[in-house]
Amino acid sequence: MKALFALALYGFCAFAQAQGFPSKPLRLIVPFPPGGVTDISSRVVAQKLSAELGQAVVVENRAGASGVIGAEAGAKAAADGYTLTMGNISTLAINAVTFAKLPYDPLASFAPISMVAIQPLVIAVHPSVPAQSLAELVALAKAQPGKLNFGTAGSSIYLAVEFFNTAAGIKMNHVPYKGSSPAITDLVGGQLQVLFDPFSSLYPQVRSGKARGLAVTTLKRSAQAPSLPTVAELGFPGFDVSSWQGIVVPAGTPKDIIERLHRDVVKVLASQEVRDQFAQHSAEASPSTPEQFGAYIRQEIARWKKVAHDAGVKPE
Repeated sequence: MKALFALALYGFCAFAQAQGFPSKPLRLIVPFPPGGVTDISSRVVAQKLSAELGQAVVVENRAGASGVIGAEAGAKAAADGYTLTMGNISTLAINAVTFAKLPYDPLASFAPISMVAIQPLVIAVHPSVPAQSLAELVALAKAQPGKLNFGTAGSSIYLAVEFFNTAAGIKMNHVPYKGSSPAITDLVGGQLQVLFDPFSSLYPQVRSGKARGLAVTTLKRSAQAPSLPTVAELGFPGFDVSSWQGIVVPAGTPKDIIERLHRDVVKVLASQEVRDQFAQHSAEASPSTPEQFGAYIRQEIARWKKVAHDAGVKPE
């Protein structure tokens, strides 16, 4: 009897909480530094979401350890709907593969709200590299195994390159960076020969001639750079890697609050203004149901586990 009463009381409290939600500002944790693709998407969404919710949505950058610090903070926040986390391919999928021990579980620690955006990576080389195409880069890497250095700003991009290395049968030396900015600086300066990085970060250097773009990693060409072919059409059918983002809340957040947040996030993503802002960075708004987003996260974890296994990448 007491258990039934407690359950009923919990349900009533959750309902009452949801009915008055939101009654104060929300925070949107971004597990990466300002200026990157995840941060850009977060700020576009936060601004419009504030108007829909009638409360400020404050972006809070909690960078470090390939997004682990921010994701852990989001996972351990109160499950009341007032703390959102902008998860991405690193925090919700690849970290589960590359870290031997995570302080959060990408599936069990969060309740999905919606997918937000998908953006291609660009493959670029320094102008001094004697490769005018992806095929020439592969030939060069095969002729000089272990001589080319490729940079990555995070575990997700590292696995993306290893995915390509395995598909192409080549080996390049990995140089890890703490963010896109220092990696791009070294590419432009000639200290780095090859870089895979999100379109919004790297393509401006290609456009200016400071780097040579060879391909994009999604199945579809970018509308912002239609002359750049896809990896898939250059002899690697099915090669598809994107930088994706999506909003999650702590597990245990009341269902009514999840539904309210989902409804408003999807409305924001349907806005032509938001879609236009995303398009400037070659990102595509990709709203989903919570169930669809959860299924996508599970699918991505399984996919990258196979990539890591095939490439011989061990969790650390």
